[in-house]
Amino acid sequence: MTGPDGSEQSVKTHDFVQPRPYAIAGLLAAAFALSGCGQPASQAAAPTPPPVTVAQPVKRTVTDWDEYTGRFEAVEEVQVRPRVGGFVNSVEFQDGAIVHQGDLLYVIDPRPFEAVAEQADGQLSDARAKVELAKRELDRGLNLVQTSAVSEQVVDQRRQALQAAHAAETQAEGALKAARLNIEFTHVTAPLTGRVSRHLVSPGNLVQGSDTGTSTLLTSIVSLDPIYIYFDMDETTFIKYSRLWFEGRRPSSRDTANPVQVTLAGETKPSHDGAINFLDNRLDVSTGTLRSRAVVKNTDLSILPGQFGRVRLIGSAPYEALLVPDVAVATDQSRKIVFVVKPDDTVEARPVVLGPLDDGLRVIREGLKPEDRVIVNGIQRARVGAKVAPSAAQAPAGAKAGDKS
Repeated sequence: MTGPDGSEQSVKTHDFVQPRPYAIAGLLAAAFALSGCGQPASQAAAPTPPPVTVAQPVKRTVTDWDEYTGRFEAVEEVQVRPRVGGFVNSVEFQDGAIVHQGDLLYVIDPRPFEAVAEQADGQLSDARAKVELAKRELDRGLNLVQTSAVSEQVVDQRRQALQAAHAAETQAEGALKAARLNIEFTHVTAPLTGRVSRHLVSPGNLVQGSDTGTSTLLTSIVSLDPIYIYFDMDETTFIKYSRLWFEGRRPSSRDTANPVQVTLAGETKPSHDGAINFLDNRLDVSTGTLRSRAVVKNTDLSILPGQFGRVRLIGSAPYEALLVPDVAVATDQSRKIVFVVKPDDTVEARPVVLGPLDDGLRVIREGLKPEDRVIVNGIQRARVGAKVAPSAAQAPAGAKAGDKS
């Protein structure tokens, strides 16, 4: 080969190397990456709003009920004691059974009292015989005084003897009645209808009888239908009721048998009805409460004295209120809220003031309007400020026919 100066130069030949396949693939990938640098990345698809069920508040005329804890007591309770003493012959009832007035409970040995009665009967016969003798002697004296065979003094003495005989007869009659009463008292009967306790004295034991309360306790009986429930009302509530009475918005329980509803332990709704029949005449100075009493029907005899119960008493005049299902109410720290769907389908947490439950629906005193859409199902899927897919509920749980939404 000729150089620039015309001289020949030698040429060194190098071998040509073929590119490998994986190298080509890497170059192609790099090329594609470089070509895509100028284009924006595709955005992720927006999430679908979660479905929720909404309902408008129910408008209804309601009455507030106040609740108290009470204890049941028997209307009538009797401690059965003997009126005469002696040995018990037999027990004529089953422990814990229902007994009726006049049923035989105990038999006390009547033989000593029968002997006393026979003695009193003999004394009465003697007194009656003396009365007859005094009558005859007085009649003879009245005949003889007309002929001056006897003096007026004798006649007066015989008249006095007849009066004394009559007095003795009366005493003998009283003694006989007392002896027969003692025989009757040897058969101890139930003074009222109710449930009897267990027998405290067994046959063969000696019991003391008395009318002064020192006699032996045999058993006890309590009436069951109706039954009382006593509860204590706080001073603030009593003042509220008094104010409502003065305003003519609620009748006083002193003048009117205001109705009550009673819920027993383990129950979720009232099972017995009753009425107030007593308010005490003063507040307890140590507790600041007023003792109250209601009488409750107990036809099935399911309630026993000593049980606890929850008493619901009318606490206001009827008024129009908005109600929502109780499950729609949530708690946010110290306040109660409901979730409302706004017109743009976003969720808003609305603070509310709650009232009592009414047939499964919660009274909302403040915080809601009749046209608000309240989430009643799917609260756990709702987020404040986020959109939801609302669907109308068929009817709020607990709604009645005639309720307005």
